[in-house]
Amino acid sequence: MDKDILIEKLKATYFPEEIEIKLPLIEEINRLKKEKNAVLLGHNYMTPDVFFGVSDIVGDSLYLSKKAAETTADIILFNGVHFMAETAKILSPTKKVLIADLKAGCSLAESITRQDVINLKKIYPGVPVITYVNCSAEVKAETDICCTSANAVQIVNSVDSDTVIFLPDEYLASNVAKHTNKKLITHPGRCMVHEMYTKQDIEAIRRQFEEVVVISHPECNREVVNASDFSGSTSQMEEFIRRSSAKNIMLITECSMGDNLRSTFPERHFVSTCQTCPHMKKITLEKVRDALLYEQYEIFLDTEIIEKAQKSVYKMLELSFKKG
Repeated sequence: MDKDILIEKLKATYFPEEIEIKLPLIEEINRLKKEKNAVLLGHNYMTPDVFFGVSDIVGDSLYLSKKAAETTADIILFNGVHFMAETAKILSPTKKVLIADLKAGCSLAESITRQDVINLKKIYPGVPVITYVNCSAEVKAETDICCTSANAVQIVNSVDSDTVIFLPDEYLASNVAKHTNKKLITHPGRCMVHEMYTKQDIEAIRRQFEEVVVISHPECNREVVNASDFSGSTSQMEEFIRRSSAKNIMLITECSMGDNLRSTFPERHFVSTCQTCPHMKKITLEKVRDALLYEQYEIFLDTEIIEKAQKSVYKMLELSFKKG
């Protein structure tokens, strides 16, 4: 990205003094990328310096999973949390996949284990397992097909069964259930960020801004989603804003999403209660630089796990991106 354009985008979030400190790090990281033939994938919840400054491909988990499979780089550095880097490794098993901090986990992904899925399959033999991509590689390995928040309804309705096991997000499952006639067997998993939002948050903002448009993530509970004007994945949120004429927008999702969209749509006013994911915030420019410099924090997965998980992820990508 051109330096002047980058500075303009960062101004929406940072003071000029902060930007001056960040620019040398950004330049160093971009130099290292070229030297090492590395590609950096940036999730929408990254801070703007990482998102705009050093990430080559940005977006939601579905888009990044697809791009991770297509990249020709020798090194993939995933600016996101651990399960996302695992997904990149699943789709690019011969490449070196790095993450800037191995402790960048996910409360939702950690709510379920491979054994939990195995146990459910024993209780409900023959019932297809659909797993939200926000889970570990081991869980994906026990899954028939993955999904994301963007395509969950499409994936559930594509399965030839009246009943499906939908894991691990119980809130996403509840919101998907409104759009399908299938019975969903669920699991008590939640995102620690999205579960903090309440209907009262929305009501309070509506009292302050009469014409505010409320956009929520489907990882929120059904009461929050029902009180919103639109609910969708991070990429669907951005597309909705692009097509909308709304000036006041409340985002019910992780705080950095608002920071990044504020730079993308400077003419809009973004309102947020600003719930922050401590795991996403572990990814900093300094850690990204060190991960590239020392090629550290590599993702390793057993061949068996990769081969089994590939089937569920590839099936999701095939259904999501098929033509016609």
